[in-house]
Amino acid sequence: MAENILQSEILVDFVYPFLLIFFIIFAVLEKTKIFGDEKHQLNALVSFVVGLIFVGAVFPKMVVGNLVLFLAVAIVIVFVILLLWGFITGSSEAKFSSQPLQIIAGIVVLIAVIIAVFLITGIWDEVSDFLFGGTDSEEVWTNVVFIAIIIIALIVILIGAKKAAS
Repeated sequence: MAENILQSEILVDFVYPFLLIFFIIFAVLEKTKIFGDEKHQLNALVSFVVGLIFVGAVFPKMVVGNLVLFLAVAIVIVFVILLLWGFITGSSEAKFSSQPLQIIAGIVVLIAVIIAVFLITGIWDEVSDFLFGGTDSEEVWTNVVFIAIIIIALIVILIGAKKAAS
């Protein structure tokens, strides 16, 4: 695989994690004003030291790296869901209405995005085997039906209680 300068080991292993931690710590210190107002140099120095300590430790760097990757993927998935929701509602506002057609369309979009993520990541075969072809698939579907019945019963009870209170 071809590497460019942004993928070099020094940048990926040291500079990017250092900058991320430095800016996060600096922003938190500036916002909370732990050391007092107008203490920008002290906040920067503390952030610098914490950033240097952070890049010296391997495991925390791996944890933060994985979390940042997860965050980036999650933000893109949420963006796609909201974009499709905007197409459904025809509005730029993220308002949720109780129109049955919009609710059904929203559920379809959510299921479609989940299936698309499973297909793109390559775990669709494992999920479909677990749900439909595995030895435990009967137990899974029994539990899903049982939970669905409980949810429906709770909805019916709550709607009945709301109507009785009115």
